[in-house]
Amino acid sequence: MQEQNYQNHAQFVTSYHKVLIPIMLLTLIGACVNLWHSLGNHDRLYSAALIVVLVFCSIAILLFARIFALKAQDRAIRAEENLRHYVLTGKLLDPRITVKQVTALRFASDAEFVPLAAKAAQEGTKPDDLKKSIKQWRADLYRV
Repeated sequence: MQEQNYQNHAQFVTSYHKVLIPIMLLTLIGACVNLWHSLGNHDRLYSAALIVVLVFCSIAILLFARIFALKAQDRAIRAEENLRHYVLTGKLLDPRITVKQVTALRFASDAEFVPLAAKAAQEGTKPDDLKKSIKQWRADLYRV
């Protein structure tokens, strides 16, 4: 496997991003077209409207499942990096550091982690800028 770095660290799940999402969007378009054609036919209107509602609910479930998994993982990453900072310095992470900054800092090696965490707290460095400033990348292969 290729070594992880800033250019290739983003997770891309083909079956989710290139298959499931387009299928759901096409289903939504088809359901809306069906509803449009059913507007003059009261026998079909109820079922066509119900299909549109169900497709919207399915899309919401699709998005919420992803968002909730990422939120839970962000909490775990914050706890892990807080422990890592404590082990390296004897102090917890600065409370001014945001969750997005912490998730960016997880890629930093131990040597870079503490100075970058201090920089993030003092300067409010953007998460993407934190990732770009990492010289020795520490891979995270378990991100959802």
